[in-house]
Amino acid sequence: MPREEAARAVQEWRELVAGPRGTLAEMRAHAEKFFSKFDVSPEAEVEAAEIGGVRGNWLTMPGADPARVVLYIHGGAFVMGSVRGYRAMTARIAKATRARTLVIEYRLAPEHPFPAAIEDGTAAYAGLLKQGVAPSSIVIAGDSAGGNLTIASLLSIRDSGAPLPAGGVCISPWVDLECIGETMTTNADVDPLCTKESLLLEAGLYLGDHDARGALASPIYADLKGLPPLLIQVGSEETLLDDSNRLAARAKEAGVPVTFEIFEGMPHVWHVFAEYLPEAQEAIEAIGSFVDARMGNAAKSQKTSAGTGQKTSL
Repeated sequence: MPREEAARAVQEWRELVAGPRGTLAEMRAHAEKFFSKFDVSPEAEVEAAEIGGVRGNWLTMPGADPARVVLYIHGGAFVMGSVRGYRAMTARIAKATRARTLVIEYRLAPEHPFPAAIEDGTAAYAGLLKQGVAPSSIVIAGDSAGGNLTIASLLSIRDSGAPLPAGGVCISPWVDLECIGETMTTNADVDPLCTKESLLLEAGLYLGDHDARGALASPIYADLKGLPPLLIQVGSEETLLDDSNRLAARAKEAGVPVTFEIFEGMPHVWHVFAEYLPEAQEAIEAIGSFVDARMGNAAKSQKTSAGTGQKTSL
């Protein structure tokens, strides 16, 4: 493990948390400034879009297969985050997956509480199908709250009777809005970003009067039967580690194929720091391999990894 780089990533999360704790608008602006410091690949072609009535950006890198689409749902605890802030990270994902990547600007809470964000995810997916994109050529992905919305969107698509996409990718997913996982306590001293106190506050802003144990609110309680194969990635130092453990187990019980990767020594959504953190780029390349496999092109993948992630296929 590159201890120096991992420690730098943790310190950067500490600096984000140390920012303004005033109004939500101030916190959003601070987060946007934080994410804007990461360099976006000059090769990235960015195009504004509106798909299914949902605004977003297409990110396309050289060599992309025009038939492939990654529908990406960003994190931000349901209350912050933007397509612009996530541009550096999602450009790397676009390159690794060789897919046109649609990052959606879903509606944020508390102005637009549950289930508005899920409705936007499913509307964007329906819009892609309407445009003629084959469901077998789409993977839905997201990090943190976006990982929650990835599973909730897949559940909504399944229950609607629409054809499901080829797979789902969950990066450090927050899928238990009650925050009762064991690692909420055991990793509290090493995770500077996702504290139980802050998560419960943000969950309240998102849920309003809705039950935190509802299947779409906390997919850890959902019947996951029939979902497409999942890739779940999480860092060993996260308070949300147990969310991923339980999600992977629930998916396995429901007969869903799962690739579960725990990256030792990594903090929450370490992918953000790929410009200097080797495990971040390794995790992104693993997403590319998963997309290759799901879209029938695994033989084309020449990716290698340093092997620091512990991979379990369930």
